[in-house]
Amino acid sequence: MAGLAAAVLTQENRVIVIGVAAVALAALVVARLLVRQVLAAGEGTESMKKIAAAVQEGANAYLARQLRTIGVFAVVVFFLLFLLPADNWSQRAGRSLFFLVGALFSATTGYLGMRLAVRANVRVAAAAREATPGPGEPERDLTDVAHRAMKIAFRTGGVVGMCTVGLGLLGASCVVLVYAADAPKVLEGFGLGAALIAMFMRVGGGIFTKAADVGADLVGKVEQGIPEDDPRNAATIADNVGDNVGDCAGMAADLFESYAVTLVAALILGKAAFGDVGLAFPLMVPAIGVLTAMIGIFAVAPRRTDRSGMTAINRGFFLSAVISLALVAVVAFAYLPSSYADLEGVTDPGIPTHGGDPRVLALVAVAIGIVLAALIQQLTGYFTETGRRPVRDIGKSSLTGPATVVLAGVSIGLESAVYTALLIGLAVYGAFLLGGASIMLALFAIALAGTGLLTTVGVIVAMDTFGPVSDNAQGIAEMSGDVQGAGAQVLTDLDAVGNTTKAITKGIAIATAVLAAAALFGSYRDAIAGSVADVGAKVTETNLSMDISQPNNLFGMVLGASVVFLFSGLAINAVSRSAGAVVYEVRRQFREHPGIMNHTEQPEYGRVVDICTKDALRELATPGLLAVLAPIAVGFSLGVGALGSYLAGAIATGALMAVFLANSGGAWDNAKKLVEDGHHGGKGSPAHAATVIGDTVGDPFKDTAGPAINPLLKVMNLVALLIAPAVVQFSYGDDASGGLRALVAVLALVVIVGAVRFSKRRSVAVDDGSAERNGSSRDATVTP
Repeated sequence: MAGLAAAVLTQENRVIVIGVAAVALAALVVARLLVRQVLAAGEGTESMKKIAAAVQEGANAYLARQLRTIGVFAVVVFFLLFLLPADNWSQRAGRSLFFLVGALFSATTGYLGMRLAVRANVRVAAAAREATPGPGEPERDLTDVAHRAMKIAFRTGGVVGMCTVGLGLLGASCVVLVYAADAPKVLEGFGLGAALIAMFMRVGGGIFTKAADVGADLVGKVEQGIPEDDPRNAATIADNVGDNVGDCAGMAADLFESYAVTLVAALILGKAAFGDVGLAFPLMVPAIGVLTAMIGIFAVAPRRTDRSGMTAINRGFFLSAVISLALVAVVAFAYLPSSYADLEGVTDPGIPTHGGDPRVLALVAVAIGIVLAALIQQLTGYFTETGRRPVRDIGKSSLTGPATVVLAGVSIGLESAVYTALLIGLAVYGAFLLGGASIMLALFAIALAGTGLLTTVGVIVAMDTFGPVSDNAQGIAEMSGDVQGAGAQVLTDLDAVGNTTKAITKGIAIATAVLAAAALFGSYRDAIAGSVADVGAKVTETNLSMDISQPNNLFGMVLGASVVFLFSGLAINAVSRSAGAVVYEVRRQFREHPGIMNHTEQPEYGRVVDICTKDALRELATPGLLAVLAPIAVGFSLGVGALGSYLAGAIATGALMAVFLANSGGAWDNAKKLVEDGHHGGKGSPAHAATVIGDTVGDPFKDTAGPAINPLLKVMNLVALLIAPAVVQFSYGDDASGGLRALVAVLALVVIVGAVRFSKRRSVAVDDGSAERNGSSRDATVTP
C-alpha cells in the first residue's frame, strides 16, 4: 500500500485532467445540438401524435416508479459502504458520496435515453410516411426518404451516446481532480453506483418490455392472426413503452456503467503500474474516443451506393475506430516516457527495471481493445443479420415447425458464444502478454485494452438506441394506419437493421464487461496483498492462492458459475410469469369486448401497462440482492482465495451465457422479419407462426437475462473488491474472528435464499375461465 501511495497528481497532469473534463462537457453540448436536430423534424398526423403521447406517458410513469424503488436500495448501500475499511475517513466519505453520484449519472443516462427516444420515434415514422404521397402529390424519392428517417433515428442514438461518454468521463475526472492519488479508492464507489443502477434498470426494463412483447405476439399474431402492432391488441402500447424503458433506458445505463467501471479498474491499476502518469493517461484514451465518436455519429449519413443501412453505420463505426487509434498513438508517444525507468511514483522494484517501451505497451493494449470491438461487430452481424446464412437457415427451419426454429436458434447462439468468447479471451491474453514478467503491467495492459474498447462506446450506444427507436416508429405507423406501402417498407427495413445493431451492441457490451471484470480481478488481487500488509499477519501463500486444486477454491468457482445460471433463470422466469398475465388479460379483452376486432370498441391499453409495471418492479429486489450478497457469503465463509475463484467462474460462464442469449434472440427476431418479408410463406403462414414462437422464446433471452449479465459481473467484482480488506482483516491478525465471519456469511445466505424463495412463490396466472368471466385474469392464480 505504501508503494502505491507514492503516486501523485502533478500540476501538469491536473491540467490534462481538467482538459479531459472539458472534453466531457463538450460531449454534453454536442448532445444538446443533436437534440435540436431531432426535435426539428415533423411529428406526422394527429393519430400518430396521440399514440406517441400514450407511449411517452407510460414510459415516464414506469421509469419514475422504478427510480423511486431503486432509490431506497441506493440509500441503504450508501450507508453500508461506511462500514467497510478505508485508509481514512475522507476516502470512506468520498466512496459513499460518489456511489450516489455514479448511481445518479447512470439513472440520468438511462432517463435521457428514454426521454428522447419516445419523442423521436414518431418523427422517424413521420419521415418514412413521406415515401407514400397523398392524392395529387408528386412521387417521392424513396432512397432520400429512407435516408432521412434513418438519420433521425441514428442522431437520436447519438444524443444518448454523447450523454453516456460525457457523464462517465466527467464523473471520473472530477474524482481524480478532487481526490488525486486517493481517486482509485473513491472510484470504487462511483463504479458500484453506476453498475447497481444499470443492473436494476436492465432487469426491470427487460421484464417489462418482454412481458408485453411476448404477450402481444402470442395472442395477437398467433391466436388472432393480426399484425404485430395492430391497434386492436391491448398489449401494443405496453410493448412500445417497453422498448424504451428496456432497450433505451436499460442499455444506456448498462454501457454507462461499463464506461465507469472500466475507468475505475484502469485508474486503480494505472496508479500502481505507471505511477503519476497512470492517473491521467487512462482518462486521455476515452477522451479521444469522445472526440472521434462525434465524427463517427455525424459520418453515419446514408449514401445511394450503400447496400443497406448497416453499410452507413459500419462506415461511421470504423471511421471512429481508425481515427481513435491514430490519435492514441500520437498521445502515447507525446505524453508517456520512452522507458519504464523514467516513470515517476512507481516503487515496485520490478517495473522501473522492466525492459521495453511503455509507449508501445500502451498503444498496443489500446489497439487490442479497438480491434476487439471491430471483430465482435462483424462476428455478431454475421450471426444475426437477415442476409447472412445463420438467419436464413432459421428461416428455412420454419417450414418444419416451431421446434426446429427453436433448435436452430439455440445452436446458433451456442456456436456464436464460443467464437465470441475466444475473441475476448485472446484479447485478454494478448494484452496480458504485453506485461512480460510483471503481473502488474500485464493487468494494466488489460485495463488499457478496456479503455481502447471505450473509444467506440459513443457510436455503440448510438447503434443500440437506433434499434428501439426504429421498432417504435414501425409500431406507431402500424397502430395509426397512416403509413402505408413504401413508407411501411422503409420502417420494416430500418427495424431489421435495428435488430442487428442491438445484437452487435450486446456483444460489445459483454466484451467490455469481461475486460473490466478481468482488470478488476487484478485490482482485487492487489487489494488482498495490500490488506495483508496492513494487518501485519503471517499469511501463507496457500491462504491467498486461487489454485482450484484446493476444494474451497473449486467450490467457489462452481458457485460463481452457478450464480450466473440462477440469475438468468430468475430473469427469464419473471418474464414468463408476467407474459402469462398479459396473455390472459389480452384474451379477456378480445372475448368480453368483441367490438375490438371490428374497431367499434377500444382496447384497455392501460390495464396491460399496469400489469407489466407492477410485475417488473416487484422482481427488482431478488437479482440485486443476489449480485451484492453472493460475493459476501462466499468471501466471509470460504476466504479471499475462494472469492477470487468465484469471480473467475462467474466471468467465464457469464461471457458465454450472455453471448448465447443475445445472439439466439437476435437471430430468432430477424428470422421472423425474413419470413414476414415474404420468404417461406410470408405473414400468416405456418412458417410465420413458427418464427413468432422462436421470437417469443428469444425475447427474454436477448433483452432481459442476456444483457443483465453484464452489470451483474461488474457488481460482483466491485463488491468483492470493496469487501476484500474486511475479509482479510477478520481472517488474519489481531482482529481475526471466525464467529463474525460466520455470522456475516449466514446472514447473507439467509437473505439470498429468502429472496429467491419469495420470487419463486409469486403468483402465476392460470386460465380457468372464471377469472375472465369475473372481469380480471389477475384474480385466478396458483402458488407453487
